[in-house]
Amino acid sequence: MSDRVERKRGRRIQEILTAAAELFGERGYEGVSLEDVADRLDVTKGSLYYYFASKDELGTAAIETLGNDWTDRLEALPAEGSATERLRALLREHSRIAVCEYPAALRLFLAPREWPAEHRARIKEMRRRHDRVFRVIVEEGVATGEFTVTGVDPALRCMHAAMSQAPAWCSGRTGADLETALDELADTLLMLVGRLPR
Repeated sequence: MSDRVERKRGRRIQEILTAAAELFGERGYEGVSLEDVADRLDVTKGSLYYYFASKDELGTAAIETLGNDWTDRLEALPAEGSATERLRALLREHSRIAVCEYPAALRLFLAPREWPAEHRARIKEMRRRHDRVFRVIVEEGVATGEFTVTGVDPALRCMHAAMSQAPAWCSGRTGADLETALDELADTLLMLVGRLPR
């Protein structure tokens, strides 16, 4: 297969996975069929079978692709700077990805009970990996005295819950207005670890 054909195939798969993730996030696993995904993409159901043999395979791929892409990008952020600087960068980037790229799909990871057991286990594993990215920095900040929390777990739960609402809070914002909203959200969430806005 030529490079051009391979790139085109990769883009098509990404389009399918994004549409599926959005639908699963909007309607839950049981509320989505391959026909729904085909309708969202304005293609035939048969064309989806060229890439995915079943709804189950498509669901697995959507979870894996979205979860790994999101967390890989957070893990790739620079590791230098104070705990406050690194946590702020994480909070802001997580919220930016949620708002700009995966606003509906974010819900995939918020309600795993609606998914079949094998998917629930994978979603929980990805949530744990995602949580570790934040936990390491919060625990470091607490250990050095840079952060003050009533407890690491409650602080992280509140952070994740608030970040899950970022698409609703930032809906319709663009340009400098969106950047300001993301900055304000990150600064507000830093108060959960005892850091006042800059």
